[in-house]
Amino acid sequence: MSHPPASALPDSAAPRRGRPGYDRETLLGVCVEVFNVHGYDATSMGTLSRHLGISKSAIYHHVESKEEILEQALGRALDALEEVLDSTERMEVPAVEQLEHVIRGTVRVLVEQMPYVTLLLRLRGNSEVETRALERRRSVTRQVGALIEQAQAEGGLRDDISGRSASRLLLGMINSIVDWYRPDPDRASDALADTVVALAFSGLRAP
Repeated sequence: MSHPPASALPDSAAPRRGRPGYDRETLLGVCVEVFNVHGYDATSMGTLSRHLGISKSAIYHHVESKEEILEQALGRALDALEEVLDSTERMEVPAVEQLEHVIRGTVRVLVEQMPYVTLLLRLRGNSEVETRALERRRSVTRQVGALIEQAQAEGGLRDDISGRSASRLLLGMINSIVDWYRPDPDRASDALADTVVALAFSGLRAP
């Protein structure tokens, strides 16, 4: 299910500076923060200009439109999530172990790319860019559902639950992390992933 990275830049669009301290990567990060605070639709290029402290023409030195900024940001999140699934497909282990790998990888991506994943989760589908991103996100959910059903068929998971519903509930639990988790640079995301895996496979009730 490989996709050309939406966040990849052609050679002609290698990072250039609008002013000292702002390359394209830094600009993208600030814009995503503004989108997450004010909402993408409510954010104008003028708003971005004020937050960046540069002119709109300096922004256009890096990108052609606000929508291009959105596309680059969403591509960053989706490329990382899809890479988790791609790497899982290369694993020669039972489906239940592949599912655990997906859970851990998805938590890691969410923590490492939290502003970008947050933006993805708040999409409304009001443009072609958003519609395409939402379809890629739905594809991720479908693949997780298929993996759950494969694990059920192999006997690795209980078979009295809906794989389709389970995938949505599982990813919904992971996605909710953006609402309360604050990344700590001194702590890895492993402990958080351990908790999600324990809840997904064992629940809360003591054995």
